Amino acid sequence: MNLLPKTSEEFATKDYWNKFFQKRGKSAFDWYGEFPELCGILSRYIKTKDIILNVGCGNSKLSVDMYNTGYHEITNIDLSEVVIDQMKRTYRDCGTWLSMDATKMAFDDEKFSVILDKGTLDAMMSEDVTESKIAIEYFSEVKRVLKNGGRFIIISLLQEHILTALSYFPSNNFLMRVIRCHDAEMKTANSNEDKTSMPVFIIVMTKFSKLPNKIFEISNDGETIERLENEGALKNSILNIQRASIIRNGLIRKNSYEDEINFDLYKSNEKTPRYSLYILDQKSKKNLKEYAAFIVPQGRETEWLFATKQGRRKLLESAQHKRLAIVIMHRNQAYTTLDDIKVEINETIKSFAPKELKDMSKIPFLSLGNDVGERKIVFKGTSSMSGDFVVEDVTSDNAQVFRRLVFLNNQFAIQSEALLKKIKKKIGIDHNYLSCQHHVYMIIGLLMAQKESNLQNLLIGLGGGGLAMYIHNFLKEVVMTVIEIDSEIVRVAKDYFGLVEDERLKVIIDDGLKFLKSNSDTKYQSILFDVDSKDQQSGISCPPKEFLTQETLEAVKSSLVIDGVFILNFVCRDNSLRENAIKDILKVFPHIYSYKLEEDVNEIFYCFTQKVTELNEKISKAGKKLNALKRGTIDLNDLFEKLKINS
Repeated sequence: MNLLPKTSEEFATKDYWNKFFQKRGKSAFDWYGEFPELCGILSRYIKTKDIILNVGCGNSKLSVDMYNTGYHEITNIDLSEVVIDQMKRTYRDCGTWLSMDATKMAFDDEKFSVILDKGTLDAMMSEDVTESKIAIEYFSEVKRVLKNGGRFIIISLLQEHILTALSYFPSNNFLMRVIRCHDAEMKTANSNEDKTSMPVFIIVMTKFSKLPNKIFEISNDGETIERLENEGALKNSILNIQRASIIRNGLIRKNSYEDEINFDLYKSNEKTPRYSLYILDQKSKKNLKEYAAFIVPQGRETEWLFATKQGRRKLLESAQHKRLAIVIMHRNQAYTTLDDIKVEINETIKSFAPKELKDMSKIPFLSLGNDVGERKIVFKGTSSMSGDFVVEDVTSDNAQVFRRLVFLNNQFAIQSEALLKKIKKKIGIDHNYLSCQHHVYMIIGLLMAQKESNLQNLLIGLGGGGLAMYIHNFLKEVVMTVIEIDSEIVRVAKDYFGLVEDERLKVIIDDGLKFLKSNSDTKYQSILFDVDSKDQQSGISCPPKEFLTQETLEAVKSSLVIDGVFILNFVCRDNSLRENAIKDILKVFPHIYSYKLEEDVNEIFYCFTQKVTELNEKISKAGKKLNALKRGTIDLNDLFEKLKINS
């Protein structure tokens, strides 16, 4: 199957190409393949009856092999008289050999039905802008001597400046089709000591008297043709192929990378990924095997082990291989069996093998079980606040079924999760189950603040309502108001996650910040922030930066009872941003205690306006109470050990 790699990584592409061509030197034909590697594609576009012009023939045997295969109407030209004399003496009976400048050809108009260029354009043009004039003169001559319906066929590595220059042809009524030639790449890789190669493309420009629109097509597998929307889409597709190859070459040359490398794989004609691929290395240790691939079952990709860098690094270590390729399946794609997936991705997996691996047939495929996993889409929706989302049911290893809310702009993160169970012969939500571990520690803070029944508590951020419903079901003394800005999420929580309102649990659709700032009457024992940020570039995933301004923090403080607690779910991967956030909070809440979850990015802040007396006793009491419920998950010793005082 045609899988087109795309990567969001940034690479020094220009520097790479410069080094590549320095290494290549003068042996251009070795990198572009010869007739045995090219004939499978060329034979589809060149017939034996065609009148062929081979431009910049050099000393390549391509046209000689073509002549011996039955292409007898071949004229070869090159600017070098020396090489033409050499080829005449050696291959006098294999076509016509002429010394001629391709920018000033002495042929009649529309003489040829095929013009063939193997590496000539690449050699003719550097990235120097002044040389574009040469290309225009060359292309004008090609257009002049090529018949209508004829084909200009270019074999090239398609650097970006070459591709830009070729835009001349679609602008002059040529259909442009780019075909990747894997056989040429494999030949080059097999002949090189370091097993590296770059993508080789065969570009077919078909001349028409007039085209109503520019037409751009690409084939990544040499078979399936995909029509693209515009020239930009073509450039992006080619650049992604080249970048993936640069990654591959880098992985082959180096023993290991300290950081992981990742990119997506797309089926032809599809705009959504079919797989995501993560490649990780670890330093060589005793008894480590060379290379393996790990296929993550559907629905498991959001788990810590697969969704985080730390988790994937842990998986690499436990897999006992120097290099591991982790394969993740995507939503809105159909998968049959693990064996079918192995066949589909096998060539891609092999292409990233370390050069030490001699036998590619022995790359093991690992997984958690014998099937692809089960994922059932229950509901698809769109939120004006969060974009597209899905509610899906996922079956785990032990046959438990979990319902999840996932925003597709961050589809490897679970927004909300609930356990399904049979309730009176029907499937319903098990509110005994608290899916998010950070919610457990938020409840610890809430319990520390509780002094008497029926005092108000405020939660900003509903999600699927799992935290609110757990508190409601098990902490009967707690009265909770939940503020959720997104009415669509409130509807999903009620329709699919079992959210029920009553006198102790009330949901208000409102902007949490405006609600806080306008509040002047109600005082709360605890205020909880469990809100994710839609700004993926801010560096802080929870909460949005607006929730940490001095104005907001002052509003929180004024809405709390004197000894109340502000509980913040904080997610940040940047230590400097974390320190700045703590400084800002300390200006309003001078006593902050924090707990960082070991296998998660979440950190819970307990913020007080005054010093807390008997803190350990309060935490112990809250933890024991929570452990006495049906979910006893608090390790108090660990909590006391890792609880930090921020000041």
